[in-house]
Amino acid sequence: MTPVFSPPLHRQRHQFVIDFVKRHKPKKVVDLGCSECCLLKKLKFHREIELLVGVDLNGAIIKKKMHGLAPVSTDYLQPSYDQLRIELYQGSVTQKDMRLRGFDLVTSIELIEHLTLDDVERFSEVVFGYMTPVAVIVSTPNFEFNPLLPVLAGFRHSDHKFEWTRAEFQSWALKVCLQYGYEVEFTGVGKAPPGQHERVGFCSQIGVFHRLGGRKSCNTLFDDDAEDVFSYTLLYSINYPSLRDNNILRRVLVSEVLYWAEKLKRRCMEEKTGKRDEAYMLSQTEEGAEECLRASEQCMEMEEKQTGEHPESSENCLEQCSGGVPEVQEGEDEDVFWTNRKGQQESCILHRSVSVPLAVLWSCCPKVSALSGSLSNLRHLLMDEPNVKLSQDGSAVLLQEQEEEEDNDVEDSGYGEASQCSHSAEQEGDWEANV
Repeated sequence: MTPVFSPPLHRQRHQFVIDFVKRHKPKKVVDLGCSECCLLKKLKFHREIELLVGVDLNGAIIKKKMHGLAPVSTDYLQPSYDQLRIELYQGSVTQKDMRLRGFDLVTSIELIEHLTLDDVERFSEVVFGYMTPVAVIVSTPNFEFNPLLPVLAGFRHSDHKFEWTRAEFQSWALKVCLQYGYEVEFTGVGKAPPGQHERVGFCSQIGVFHRLGGRKSCNTLFDDDAEDVFSYTLLYSINYPSLRDNNILRRVLVSEVLYWAEKLKRRCMEEKTGKRDEAYMLSQTEEGAEECLRASEQCMEMEEKQTGEHPESSENCLEQCSGGVPEVQEGEDEDVFWTNRKGQQESCILHRSVSVPLAVLWSCCPKVSALSGSLSNLRHLLMDEPNVKLSQDGSAVLLQEQEEEEDNDVEDSGYGEASQCSHSAEQEGDWEANV
């Protein structure tokens, strides 16, 4: 059967929530009746969200689908500064649980029609009266649209206890607003054929509730002596890797330092042996030198503000990065020297180890400087790192000289974006599976 809606109706409902998240940037979001976690799998890519929670009465389906919410490999290899924690609970939306109080956004997508009318009252009390979120999005089938749907007899799903007309839905929503202190705007997804929208409205009607007074009024409500209620069972929780975790920050920083130090070492070795590997040549163009010059000047300015002294290491960084080239000195013990712009030489290889100044790494490697924040902080973070060998004064990274360079390339650790895999559509019954 040719789909009635394009994109399918369930995707339009999810996109409505995603668009709301993009506009309002909530930090704490809970999806009631999360089912196969399809909406959660899409929301997890919106990193303005710091806590993402799903609740469903069917624990078996959560356990079957929850691993699709786990971080992918790129989240560990290239963590961001964003924080994200995901939690999944088994429980009823008619029961209170204090862990879900005070969220920025609660979504209830095609859920309320599965409740009895008595449970709808309890749902209203739990969501609007107890959880007191800043915003609530409720979608439900519009019964007036049903005559336009193909091969549909009765309700859209065998488990539906009711399907409201627009007037019935608005009556319930306005009653909730008066009772619990919200305001609501009505909209929907799934447009009717041309000329029929005024008569039947949207296929799925949506109410967007905003708490009067916003976040401030919610915080005031939490000053009461509400009892500690834990009705839900936690089935899954995961913290996404974040650079705000000091251990993760240190791991990523060490990886970048070793990569760039190896790159600089290769330059020294190429000059020593006379062999040049274009894949690892540092840019010697005038534009590249000017970029390093500007970075070095920023390095010196930041260090001078922090210490009150003009840092010599930053001066070396300026000379080495913008004008320094490695030279080989012939002798019994062959050493490689940096030649700075003043014609002075500084040892690059000490006892068969390549010495790479931290100032060079900090000023010429944007990601290293971004992760560490300052040259002194870079030194501090690397001081007790077992995978990094520093010089005695802690001013340089020491790398062992290799007699024969391996053919394996050192791959750059540039950021890669996590790909979004396809997700199964939520099934609202035989009818909606075909539209």
